[in-house]
Amino acid sequence: MKKNMGTIDRVVRIFAAIAVVVLFLTQAISGPLAIILGVIAAVLVLTSFVGVCPAYIPLKLSTAKK
Repeated sequence: MKKNMGTIDRVVRIFAAIAVVVLFLTQAISGPLAIILGVIAAVLVLTSFVGVCPAYIPLKLSTAKK
């Protein structure tokens, strides 16, 4: 697949995932909210490392430099 995420997009996603982890470790979030945000954080990290966001494909968006 062609990468559709730029560097800034990837870094922002990593920082968002780190924020969720910090909130969980400080017990600011718990229960179902922690699980949902944990899954979202995992998806953010995965898409950041792969460089492809599946949600961008049908919308024909790309933050990657051409």
